[in-house]
Amino acid sequence: MTQQTTRTAGTVARDPWPSLTRPLLGYGVVAGPVYVAVSLAQALTREGFDLTRHAWSMLANGDLGWIQVANLVVAGLASVACAIGLRRALVPGRGATWAPRLVGAYGVSLVGAGIFRADPGMGFPAGTHEGPGPVSWHGILHFACGAVGFLCVIVACFVIGRRFAAEGRTGWAVHSWLTGAVFLVTFAAMASSGGAVWANLAFVAGIVAVWGWLSALSLHLRRRTASRRA
Repeated sequence: MTQQTTRTAGTVARDPWPSLTRPLLGYGVVAGPVYVAVSLAQALTREGFDLTRHAWSMLANGDLGWIQVANLVVAGLASVACAIGLRRALVPGRGATWAPRLVGAYGVSLVGAGIFRADPGMGFPAGTHEGPGPVSWHGILHFACGAVGFLCVIVACFVIGRRFAAEGRTGWAVHSWLTGAVFLVTFAAMASSGGAVWANLAFVAGIVAVWGWLSALSLHLRRRTASRRA
């Protein structure tokens, strides 16, 4: 037989090159933890940065801003690589086309968010004026990249959740749907709250949740690819 069936609804094609698919998914496993760790390390050590007031993207400003720029670009490229792996691991079936495209678009948006820096303000970097300050052209593009990317990964959560529901994997479906819903609510709160402390902290939780979901999904599919190879 050239195909294997699993507990999923339908037949899953055997991946002819699992040695390529698994490393691509591996980028999805590590992208989130590395991005979160680097961002938090800066947030806790850079002078003037306050997690309750400042978005992580503002870390791209100042003398050490290149660290966060690189962090965003690397996380974005890793997400694009993960999207290629998702495409290979999910074919055929529901979401095999759109979930990878959406995750890939999220990755591209992160690269764009790194290239087009967020505007300084709210006292960061140290010595910057208090308050939001003027909005630059690159600040507008940064927000646009972020908004598009966040919406893409939110939809990806629901697309993957629908696939898992069809496969009878209720736990994975609920995890995906809840992650998408939490990230949508926290992003909306952050964008509309005018910098409220609770909204900023909630958005941090949302970021951690969505990166955790992508990491867990990539690890799950990576293991499944290995089992098919066996």
